[in-house]
Amino acid sequence: MKKTTFLVTLIYCWSAAIAQIEPNAGKWKTWLIESGSTYRLSAPGSFKNEIADVLKTQKLLDSNGKQLILYWNAGNPGYRWQNMMTKLWMTDTSANGVLANMLLNVAIYDATIVAWDTKYSFNRPRPFAADKNIRSLIVKSESPSYPCEHSVAAGVAVAVISHFYPGLTDSVNKMAQQLIATRIAAGAAFPSDTRAGFELGKRIAQKEIERTADFNPNIVWDRKIPTETGKWNGKFAMLPLAGKNKTMVLTSGSQFRPGPPPDFAKEMAELKNYKQTFRSIANAYYFASPPAGDDPLTRKIFEYNLHLNPPRAARLNALSAIAMHDAFIACWDAKYAYWGIRPEQYDTTFRPLLFQSPPFPGYPSGHATVGGVQGELYSYFFPADKAYFQKRAIDGAESRFQGGIHFRTDNEVGLDMGRKIAALIIAKARMDGADAAFR
Repeated sequence: MKKTTFLVTLIYCWSAAIAQIEPNAGKWKTWLIESGSTYRLSAPGSFKNEIADVLKTQKLLDSNGKQLILYWNAGNPGYRWQNMMTKLWMTDTSANGVLANMLLNVAIYDATIVAWDTKYSFNRPRPFAADKNIRSLIVKSESPSYPCEHSVAAGVAVAVISHFYPGLTDSVNKMAQQLIATRIAAGAAFPSDTRAGFELGKRIAQKEIERTADFNPNIVWDRKIPTETGKWNGKFAMLPLAGKNKTMVLTSGSQFRPGPPPDFAKEMAELKNYKQTFRSIANAYYFASPPAGDDPLTRKIFEYNLHLNPPRAARLNALSAIAMHDAFIACWDAKYAYWGIRPEQYDTTFRPLLFQSPPFPGYPSGHATVGGVQGELYSYFFPADKAYFQKRAIDGAESRFQGGIHFRTDNEVGLDMGRKIAALIIAKARMDGADAAFR
């Protein structure tokens, strides 16, 4: 009898441990704050007087409210904000866009680590678990309720987006309050959980905005464009000083600066003699403007159900954003170190498939650099999909040759540089404590 009781207890405890969501994530290393425990919140008060508030909210819930619950519950806690930021920074012609994207994702990760440290320090039950009359209108989360992780991401988003895009301050605040209301109505969080999470997110984001205030130095370009034969000779040079911005993992933008580009005579002949096919044309246009929502990382996070694991999803998004940030700076450092010429400038009789080259030097290719980073980094995240990510990186690089706006060397050098950058970031990631869960 005693042996049977022991086994039942053991199985119960093992099942409970498995059901928990990353109970040790509060110990993972953070990026721009000291640690999760440094910012641990104070113990919450009693939730009993808040049960009536949740019940009242659910009683008044209409069809529109239910639709909002579904909308804001999609993906990981940062999902909607990350989509919003992508649209903002990808059309931002200043160097602040890539920094804003990095800060949003890093601050969500760091603040989520603080939230997880706090959650498992106090183990406050979710409303649906605290009172049988409260319904859970979403998939039940197995993590503690305090603080609300979705409100944490909302607080970060309000701080970061308001800072970099002040014209959106009112809109992003209204969106955040809408999200917060849905977490209460869904039975997933008490009002005090959402307040604590929102303020935590804002606090961490503000600290990280302050810490990175000098990342994009306020220096003035002398507006000099080389006039030598064989150099890029556009009329407008986009972000010529971005390679001098501070990096997160690289020692500087020049750490992996490649040697100078070759004479492109042979590669120009290769481009002019290249025979396009339906597949090559499709590939060139696809990577020139990928369909909305076709982000491979987001797709894999959903496929592996990691959107249900906030700390791990936040980690992947933060590492990816850091990689994009440092790769951009490294690529721009090389571009303006050499002012590599574009094909239609090298031979003015040549007409690229993509009609017009971007307004910055060609060597090395930005697409190839990012592809090299993502091919390696995402293979580390999802090793079973390594072949897919490696092929995607090569296809993306090749698309710029097929589009006629890069020489082959631009792409080969970009891929190589991206892979080196990814290797540094992966080495850093292996020390954050998150991999220990899979050992």
